[in-house]
Amino acid sequence: NRFKPNGIFNLAAETHVDRSIDNPKNFINSNILGVYNLLEVLKKYLKKNKKKIKFIHISTDEVYGDIKTKKRSDEESPYNPSSPYSASKASADHLVKSFVRTYKLPAIISNCCNNYGPNQFPEKLIPKLIYNILNNKPLPIYGVGKNSREWMHVYDHCEALLKIFNKGKIGESYNVGSNQNIENIDIAKKLLKIAKNKSLRVDKKTKIKFVKDRPGHDFRYALNNNKILRKLSWKAKISLQVGLSQTFDWYSNNKAF
Repeated sequence: NRFKPNGIFNLAAETHVDRSIDNPKNFINSNILGVYNLLEVLKKYLKKNKKKIKFIHISTDEVYGDIKTKKRSDEESPYNPSSPYSASKASADHLVKSFVRTYKLPAIISNCCNNYGPNQFPEKLIPKLIYNILNNKPLPIYGVGKNSREWMHVYDHCEALLKIFNKGKIGESYNVGSNQNIENIDIAKKLLKIAKNKSLRVDKKTKIKFVKDRPGHDFRYALNNNKILRKLSWKAKISLQVGLSQTFDWYSNNKAF
């Protein structure tokens, strides 16, 4: 009531699939109960205030599950989550949709692909690989590295979220994708090449090391982002090569992080 916001962006979530496998309860508490609490607070706020407000709920491409073929998930694709993490995010999406329909809450959902860029927590794939290159450690890759992910620079994602807030339609979902799919092993190879191009001495111990695959590891995520392109005129601008190089520089210059 004190701040009277015209928008709330819910980017808060318990994340990282590995940790959801080790301890699902935290994911239930944060990603399902946490979202429920936000929706209840918003409902109460709207009873007292007539001011226009939008609730933007940031979800993930993982709710659609494993996309094994060359297809891409659109906003009408069925949800098929595989891990406790993606199941908790799918549950949150369903809650948001139910509150829109039942209570007319002004909410919009975005489903984004994998993000990367500065300030990302070092447990994530790209910062972990960069950290290991900078510290002469092996590069751990699950299985045989063929799992495919769609990557987007965080700055592109932020632009998309502002576009959704300003022009998105209440009750709709928008896939936020880059169409830049790449296998995990090729991410590691690209980062090694970037390091060498920056004249960094890459230790002979710093090479790709395959590790035991995680349980239920989805093979491929891929979004169809035609809707956001068509309806909101948004598309990702930062190429993977440029973004990875800039991200490498950031971690190289912020080793204390």
